[in-house]
Amino acid sequence: MSKILIRGAQVLGGEAQDVLIDGETIAEVGTGLSAEGATVIEAEGQILLPGLVDLHTHLREPGREDSETVLTGTRAAASGGYTAVFAMANTHPVADTAGVVEQVYRLGKESGYCDVQPIGAVTVGLEGKKLAELGAMHDSAAGVTVFSDDGKCVDDAVIMRRALEYVKAFDGVVAQHAQEPRLTEGAQMNEGIVSAELGLGGWPAVAEESIIARDVLLAEHVSSRVHICHLSTAGSVEIVRWAKSRGIDVTAEVTPHHLLLTDELVRSYNPVYKVNPPLRTEKDVLALREALADGTIDIVATDHAPHPHEDKDCEWAAAAMGMVGLETALSVVQQTMVETGLLDWAGVADRMSFAPARIGRAKGHGRPVSAGEPANLTLVDPAYRGVVDPADFASRSRNTPYEGRELPGRVTHTILRGRATVVDGKLA
Repeated sequence: MSKILIRGAQVLGGEAQDVLIDGETIAEVGTGLSAEGATVIEAEGQILLPGLVDLHTHLREPGREDSETVLTGTRAAASGGYTAVFAMANTHPVADTAGVVEQVYRLGKESGYCDVQPIGAVTVGLEGKKLAELGAMHDSAAGVTVFSDDGKCVDDAVIMRRALEYVKAFDGVVAQHAQEPRLTEGAQMNEGIVSAELGLGGWPAVAEESIIARDVLLAEHVSSRVHICHLSTAGSVEIVRWAKSRGIDVTAEVTPHHLLLTDELVRSYNPVYKVNPPLRTEKDVLALREALADGTIDIVATDHAPHPHEDKDCEWAAAAMGMVGLETALSVVQQTMVETGLLDWAGVADRMSFAPARIGRAKGHGRPVSAGEPANLTLVDPAYRGVVDPADFASRSRNTPYEGRELPGRVTHTILRGRATVVDGKLA
């Protein structure tokens, strides 16, 4: 088995230490370490984090391989410092049976760039009418623990209650796409001053907040776990904060783009800024940052949503919703949370590795950087500054809102079970 010696890295942003990897495991952490025959990574000035975990990724396969495949998506994930991703169920066919989730799981194993944990659909065909085979998906080789109709809301309260009750049997969690469909018919962007000036259909904050309020009460009623996908408004923050104060078992995520971008960008009518939920106001952005810092929001999740060129390079109303995010997420978090003093690197490790692994029950991931633990690690150069060029992406799609924008930080190495998937910023 090969050995790797990471020399002089700041573990979770703390003191500089050496980390010796032997095979798939961290063998030793200390200073002045040496190992005959080891591959040495000189990491002075770099931050060593546990491998990042994304609880919300769209890999598109099966069915939309023109957007992304499990292989290209996991290559993008590794480039962004991720060692594990959870693949959303809105594929074609929908991942609502044991057969489909096992297919995605197998493709992830074959890719070798990061672990892929499929997310199962809550309802058959994402239609919101009948529960999918939750138990069969959990009992499959994929061992599904997270269920979501992301892209669509489970808006029927009875169906949502049944799902919350069902997953209790195996400590699963329902991840809700909070969007009351009747309040967002024809919606194109955040409802507010900008939508009124542009004449675009408004997407009101209450469409998100009303579903979150209902679902935390349902979770409390049946004593189950509920997770809120891509929370985007200040009002949603207050509802989750209230729910947690009552002891309700709710967790929530925020995307990097909702931590940085606002609805003012829609004035350009560039469809790259069209996303679900929509970009909100500066007030919302600041509330989301504070909530991520104080723990009201538990994690950062990318909602990596690749689309082919023709689905985004068109008029605003016809454009698909979504942005790619795996390869820029850590840089955006560094800019919005670390460089603003809201989080330190240990906090980043919690929000982007420890907590998402805990919520999704990702075995072997989100573990401490200490002897005896799996060697799933990410090295980051925080001093790096670079302009985002989509041509450099490993993802099959290029629909990034950051093209031409300077962002800080760069993943130099990603290590999956002792094997480098990224070396010196390039895929191995």
